[in-house]
Amino acid sequence: MAQILQRLQGDRTLWVIAVLLALFSLMPVYSASSNIAYMYGSGDTFTMLAKHGIHLLLGLLLMFAVHNMNYRHFGAIAVVMMPVAVVLLIYTYFGGVNTSNATRWIRIPFLGFTFQTSALASVVLLLYLARNLAKIDKADLRSFKHSFTRLLLPIFVICGLILPSNFSTAALVFIMCMMLLFVGGYALKNLLYLLGGGVVVLALFITLVMAFPNISNRVATWKARIESFVSPEKGDNYQVHKAKMAIAQGEIIGKGPGKSVQKNFLPQSNSDFIYAVIVEEFGLIGGFLVVAFYVLFFVRVLIVTTKAPTNFAMLAAFGTGLGIIIQAFVNLGVAVNLLPVTGQTLPLISAGGSSIWMTCISIGIILSISRGKLEENPEPAPEEMNPINAAHA
Repeated sequence: MAQILQRLQGDRTLWVIAVLLALFSLMPVYSASSNIAYMYGSGDTFTMLAKHGIHLLLGLLLMFAVHNMNYRHFGAIAVVMMPVAVVLLIYTYFGGVNTSNATRWIRIPFLGFTFQTSALASVVLLLYLARNLAKIDKADLRSFKHSFTRLLLPIFVICGLILPSNFSTAALVFIMCMMLLFVGGYALKNLLYLLGGGVVVLALFITLVMAFPNISNRVATWKARIESFVSPEKGDNYQVHKAKMAIAQGEIIGKGPGKSVQKNFLPQSNSDFIYAVIVEEFGLIGGFLVVAFYVLFFVRVLIVTTKAPTNFAMLAAFGTGLGIIIQAFVNLGVAVNLLPVTGQTLPLISAGGSSIWMTCISIGIILSISRGKLEENPEPAPEEMNPINAAHA
């Protein structure tokens, strides 16, 4: 055991949070999977638990492998992976697996599982932006014209390709990119241009869908979800209603592991609405502890960010950590009816391979940065230094 712990470098608190959330997820996923197993006619929840456990094990192995890499390589990897991500998103749109009226996955040949390409594309995009923000001249950073190709165009391309099948993910990736650009020192007026451009692209897309319905069948779903959130008495809010019932019935200490009743009625009870099952079974105390772990996770990410040795490391840690925490709180917000239904999973807890793997890779990147080991150029050039550290130099 001591030898294993010695190999786990970087921020130990992040390691503990990731492992504890992964281990804890086994209980609610096993419990909530009974409904899913019954729907698919197998009735075998142990198989679904084993599948989730394999996803977690592979994710933790990916986290360990990535955290052993020198963080300086992540920028170059993002440059190589950006065109790959674009091609995969295009392939997903035309030849992906259609599930629940959404084409978001591709089937991996010979392996028999599906992969959600938008999860990969979002991490690649954030690293790509972090690299370019760290390298671009300050004068170009203030110029909309000179920064468009290196910073804004990739955002529009990735988000535009995700949008037809997954509006919520496209919107979240867009918001994360704007926040990363702001932290990276991008001019506020250019951010407003970017926001305006995003609104125009969305309006244009909806107009095209209205004229050519075959482009996407998701607009009606978006409309129904927003109407259900704004006017519950008019919309079909079955999912949210059952989630609220589960949370209310959990009370303070919950019904106990495996004793959720609403899991039998909640669609996607082991993924999108797993937080409601957690609160029903573990009560307000369990729900609060889950939230506290995510808050602590982001605090540790901010600490890693402030101690990062270079500007790229700072932006990469902030961007990838921000992606995880935003996804987590969007999922929590949907469960308690603070946000419309989005289909976002709860990182490291919800069942699902792609989300778990990309979350673990993101944490591995943050852990690599927290190690602070520079295999080359031990003393970074002044323009590469983290501006937070440079101010105290």
